[in-house]
Amino acid sequence: MSAVAADTDLIARAFAEQARYLAREALSYEHGEGVPRDQAYAVRLYCESARLGDAEGMYALGWMYANGRGVERNDEYAATFFAMAAGKGNEYAARMQRYTGESTGAVPECMQTPSTLLVQRWPVEALIARLPPARQEVARMLGELAPKYGILPQFALAIGLTESALNPQALSPKNAMGVMQLIPETAQRFNVSKPYDPEQNIRGGLAYLRWLLAYFEGDIALAAAGYNAGEGAVDRHRGVPPYRETRAYVERILRHVGQARHPYDGSVVSPSPMLRSLRLASQEDHET
Repeated sequence: MSAVAADTDLIARAFAEQARYLAREALSYEHGEGVPRDQAYAVRLYCESARLGDAEGMYALGWMYANGRGVERNDEYAATFFAMAAGKGNEYAARMQRYTGESTGAVPECMQTPSTLLVQRWPVEALIARLPPARQEVARMLGELAPKYGILPQFALAIGLTESALNPQALSPKNAMGVMQLIPETAQRFNVSKPYDPEQNIRGGLAYLRWLLAYFEGDIALAAAGYNAGEGAVDRHRGVPPYRETRAYVERILRHVGQARHPYDGSVVSPSPMLRSLRLASQEDHET
C-alpha cells in the first residue's frame, strides 16, 4: 500500500508541475516577458492551469476577468476564481474577496472541457528533472521511443505516468504489468515476451497506442478510453464508456496532452465501424 501511495503522490506532483508551468507561461504572455504580449492566449493558459488545480492560475484568471484583460469583464467569473484560489490558501485572492464577495459558481466554458485550441508547450524536461533518477531514465526512454511509433511524447508520457507512475515493476490487481501496464493478452498481441523489461514494455504500449489512434482516427479521448477499458468497450458504448474510472482516466489524459486530436497512420488498421455509424447517425439528424 505504501508503494501505491508513493506512486499516486508522484502522479499528483507531475500534474501539479504541469499546472504551475502553464501559470508561468501565462504570466509571460500576459506581460510580454520574453514573448509577444498576448493576453487572450494568457487567459487560455491560466484557465488550463486553474482546471488542473493551481491556485496561482485561479487567482490570475480572476484578476483577468475582474479587469477585462484579454477577455470581456465578468464579475461573476472573477468572484468564483478568487474564491477558488482563496480556498487553496492564496492570501491575495482572499483580499480580493472583500470586493467581489463569495463564489457565484459561474465559470467560463474553458473550465468545462479541454480546449482544442490550446497549443501545448509541455514541460517535458522540467517534469522529468523532478522525478527520482530511476524514473527519469524511464521517462526519457519513453519520450525518445514515442516518435518512432508516431506518438507525441506528451501523450506517451501522460499514459505512462497515469498507468504506473513510470514504475517498470508495477503490477495491478488485474495483472497489468510494467510501465505501460500491459495485461497478458495485450503483451502477447504486441509481441512483448518480457513485460517487466522497460524497453520491451514501452514498445508494446506504444504499438498499442499507435493501433488505437488509427482505429479511432486520431481521437485522443477514444484512444485513451480504449487503452484503459479496451477498444471493444468503446465500440459497445459508442464512445467513452460510462465507467467512473475510465472517464476520470480520459479526463486526466486530455488535461495533460492539451489537445483532442492526434496524427495517426491509417495503414495500421481499418477504422472502427462504430465511427462510421456515428457519422451516419449525425448526418441523418442534421438532414432531419
